[in-house]
Amino acid sequence: MRIALSGFTGKDSTILTQVVKTLEDSHIHTQIMNSSNPEVAKDVDMVLVPGGDRGILNYFHKTSVQSAPVLGLYESNSTGFLAQLDVKGIDLIKESLKSGNYEIREEERLAVKVDDKEIEPVLNDVAIFSSKSAILMEHFLRINNKDIWHDNSDGVIIATPIGSTAYAMSAGGPIVLQNSNVVVVVSVNSLDNTRRPLIVSDESLVEIVDITSSHHCEVILDGTSRVKITDKLQCNKHEFPARLVTLNNNYSATRIIEKKVKYAEDLLRMPPSAKLILKTLEYEGAMTQKDLISKTMLPERTIRLSLSHLLNRGYVKKKISLRDARQKIYELKI
Repeated sequence: MRIALSGFTGKDSTILTQVVKTLEDSHIHTQIMNSSNPEVAKDVDMVLVPGGDRGILNYFHKTSVQSAPVLGLYESNSTGFLAQLDVKGIDLIKESLKSGNYEIREEERLAVKVDDKEIEPVLNDVAIFSSKSAILMEHFLRINNKDIWHDNSDGVIIATPIGSTAYAMSAGGPIVLQNSNVVVVVSVNSLDNTRRPLIVSDESLVEIVDITSSHHCEVILDGTSRVKITDKLQCNKHEFPARLVTLNNNYSATRIIEKKVKYAEDLLRMPPSAKLILKTLEYEGAMTQKDLISKTMLPERTIRLSLSHLLNRGYVKKKISLRDARQKIYELKI
C-alpha cells in the first residue's frame, strides 16, 4: 500500500515523524506530497492530511485533478465533520488501512470562476459579499443563462449538500442530505422578503452577475480564501468530487446534521464573543489563545471568559500542542 502525506509543514515535524514511523513499520510505503509533485495524488492508494476539517478543505482547494481518497487527521480525540482520525490513533488502524477495511464516500465540489478567471474549487461553499460589512450588494442571479432574480442583499452563498449545514444553514438555508445532486443558493438578508433559498440541479451553471456595491466585493471560498470580484461569479459542478475515507462505518449524515442543528440552536443563545470564537475555530481550525486574540481582535479578558464558557458547555476542548508543550490549543469539540 502507498500513502501520500500532504499538508505537513515545518511545525508538523514531530507529527510527521510519528506518522511515517508508524506506517513504515507496518510496511506501508509513504511519500511526501507538495506543490512540486501534485501528480502523486493520482498514483497512491490514500492521502493523509493533518489539520482536521480545515486541512481537508485546504487540500481540496489545491487539488483540481482526480485524487486518491483522503483521510483527515486531528491532533485530539475529537472527529469533527470531515476528518476521521486522531493522529495518535494511526497505530490502531494501520492494519485496517492495509487490508482495505474502510469505505470511501464522494462529496460534490464546485468549480469557481471569478470575472471569467478559473480559481480554486470549493467543497463547502462559495460566498460573495461587500468588502465592508453591512453594505448592500446589488446583483442578478442567473441559472443556465436565464435571469432568476434581481436583488439587493448583504450577499449570496452557493453551497454543496455537505456545505448546506455550514455557513448556508446559519443564513437560513435548508439542510440537504449528502448525494442529493443539488446546489443551494441563499440570498443573505435580502431587502425583498420573497427571496427564499433556492435549490437547483448540480448540473446547472449558477452565476451572480452585474454586481454593484458602494465598496468592492469579494468572493469567499469555504470561509477563508478571498478573491476580489468586479462583475461576475460562475459556479458549476467540479469534474472530480472529493473522495473521503470513512473508518469503521462511523460516518452518518443524519448524525452530523443532528449535531449541527443542536449547535445552531445553542449558538443563538450564546454571547456574541463566544459565537465569534466558535465561528473562528470552525473556519480556521485549532488555535492558541494568542491566535484567537489576533484573529478576532477581541480583548484578552473577553477571550478568556468566552473560552471558559465554551469549555464548560462542551463546545471547545483544550489540549497541549504536540509541536510545543508550553502552548495550549483550543478547538471545536462538536
